[in-house]
Amino acid sequence: MADAAEALGYSIEPMQPVASPSMPLGVADLSRSSDKRSAPAAPAKEPNPTSISQADHVDLRTMIVGREISLSGDIAFCDRLVVEGNIEANLHECRELDICPTGLFRGNASIANAEVRGRFVGDLVVHKRLRVGANGQVFGTVTYREIEIERGGKISGILMHEAKGARPL
Repeated sequence: MADAAEALGYSIEPMQPVASPSMPLGVADLSRSSDKRSAPAAPAKEPNPTSISQADHVDLRTMIVGREISLSGDIAFCDRLVVEGNIEANLHECRELDICPTGLFRGNASIANAEVRGRFVGDLVVHKRLRVGANGQVFGTVTYREIEIERGGKISGILMHEAKGARPL
């Protein structure tokens, strides 16, 4: 078989000894081309936290409810909740709520900051700043300290301004 490969112009090199696997069995390493043999890759370096962009960085205590995911329950003590799917919950002791254009949040939330670019239905208490995007919709009772509504954003229900002496998160 080696003679046939050489006749077609392919060179055959002996295989390198296999080192202990650096990833669990069954996980494919897609970073290498399957038709070329290359030298073993250098060990990966840990990323420098200051060199990671904000978009690539997921903070600890961040919860993401992805598209086409539905979740219900109580959520507490997260720093940031990103809603791309559907969620029915009571949210408390959280700092940030980000409802993406595909997201729907039904329930109650008490948070420091919120950005609604999708839909929120229920009771919303924002201790610092509420921002409703151009396609954002908020239905229910809303208590806020600061509010920003882009052209096209909608709020239906009861709006209440939070007094300065109220407890922020």
